[in-house]
Amino acid sequence: MKPAIEVEPLGELDCIRAEYARRRQEIAPDFYGWQRVVTQYYLSRIMTTAMRGLAAIDMFPLDGRSVLDIGCGEGNWLLEFSQWGAAARDLHGVDLDQQRLSNARRKLPTAELQCGSAGHLPWPAASFDLVSQFTVFSSVLQPQLRNSMAQEMLRVLKPAGAILWYDLRRNNPRNPSVRGIGASEIRSLFSGCNVRLQSVTLAPPLARMMVPCSWMAALMLEKLPFLRTHYVGIIRKL
Repeated sequence: MKPAIEVEPLGELDCIRAEYARRRQEIAPDFYGWQRVVTQYYLSRIMTTAMRGLAAIDMFPLDGRSVLDIGCGEGNWLLEFSQWGAAARDLHGVDLDQQRLSNARRKLPTAELQCGSAGHLPWPAASFDLVSQFTVFSSVLQPQLRNSMAQEMLRVLKPAGAILWYDLRRNNPRNPSVRGIGASEIRSLFSGCNVRLQSVTLAPPLARMMVPCSWMAALMLEKLPFLRTHYVGIIRKL
């Protein structure tokens, strides 16, 4: 039976939707596109780290695995998971933004994509082998909703499954609409779990300056832990 969870304040969800709308207005549609060399650099680093983390727990490739992506947006990570072996029928996603979901459905017509809050997932307990989130928690500023989202991710996760985490580990001084999540907070959100974190992602201002000139120089800078802005995490129930 699904445990009772406090309903998150409507204002928090409205703020998140408003932030999505702001980003659509202010950020060029191709800003994070694959044609940008910085995007190629970032995604190659994230994917390599994530795949190695999953392989270390015998969950890569994803053949035969059921996958849920929290805040799936236009479905880009679900498409990537299909390249990692997951069957189209085993792909699931949830997002607050109906417009982004419409785009995702065109790309993934056989995936199950739901519009709603990650604080109240519509799937039964122990449904998924892999539950992922990419820069979703940092867009949620209300602690109650963050906690509800974490508990829901654990609820729908199979006992031997894993959560794949990628998010800011420190605040972005240029964007007050996001808040970084440090290691101690991640472990608190998923208390009683095994949490493995690896810092990744060269600070964006540096990456945008260095990557077009030299990937090697960017890789060297990224070796300095204090210049990494995000965590990739593998979270498992004990």
